[in-house]
Amino acid sequence: MVDTANERVTHPEAILVATNLSDLDRLMPFAFQMAKESGARLELLHIVPLSAEFTADATGMPYYDREGALYNASSLLEPWCERARREGLHCEALVREGQSAAREIIAAVRHFKADRLVLGTRGLGKLGKLILGSVAEQVLRVVTLPVFTVGPEVHPHAENSGGRRTVLFATALGEGHRASAALACQIARHQHARLVMLHVLPPVDGKRRPETQNVLYSTILYELRHLASTVGADCCSDVEIKILYGNPAIEILAEARQLQASLIVIGAARASMFDSITRDRTVCRVLAHARCPVLTLHGSDVVPAAAEAEVAAAHQ
Repeated sequence: MVDTANERVTHPEAILVATNLSDLDRLMPFAFQMAKESGARLELLHIVPLSAEFTADATGMPYYDREGALYNASSLLEPWCERARREGLHCEALVREGQSAAREIIAAVRHFKADRLVLGTRGLGKLGKLILGSVAEQVLRVVTLPVFTVGPEVHPHAENSGGRRTVLFATALGEGHRASAALACQIARHQHARLVMLHVLPPVDGKRRPETQNVLYSTILYELRHLASTVGADCCSDVEIKILYGNPAIEILAEARQLQASLIVIGAARASMFDSITRDRTVCRVLAHARCPVLTLHGSDVVPAAAEAEVAAAHQ
């Protein structure tokens, strides 16, 4: 039996869509779909930087056109709200000014009591440097509610439209993996999708003894089978297990493409999520390059004050 908090993960009541306006065409089809499935209200948020809109006066001197910046943002958001209302959805738009978009998004999560956050990511930057976008990366370091990210390679109709949907749950079997697996299974059930549980082992090392390699594989296989049987019994009967060798990010992305997955779910405790973004980069690479949306699940829905202070300090 799922508790109320977990039920709101799979059936959110409030979805916050944080947009830079250029990603609306990517984000909104998925936001509409989620809202229709769960009956959630949509809150569209755009943060206008204090120096975003400059114009010139009669003498040619530049000045900040605050009203123009706010009007332009509102004029781009409102048509999406009107479209949502025509489809029977509750949707409101909010434009705020602020020095830090990340801080404003975090504040909005609390204000709207959001159950899910929808963000766009940027993928590759100049010289091939891997970036999510500074705002997305800062927000992911802080918020602990589920975050639904849509990268630049995602297209609303890219998933397999000819058959049953597939949810790929990538797990390192670390802290909190059982709770994440249960939530991934519930999501698959609500989407009428099959669930594939994936674990990626390190590349085969010629120096490692074959029996050691076999023991490791058998241990992981046993854990995944037990996980599938325990969570699948309550939520999702169609669960498949896969164990691959190689680089985790590469294998997760390749498997998602081969399966034509409609969603990648990655469960992580806050500490491991932070490590993945800042050091290992596995989660970062998946978020940036996935051809389908990625849902990152966390263990708490409370924004840690210390982490929020870290974001705030970076902009002082």
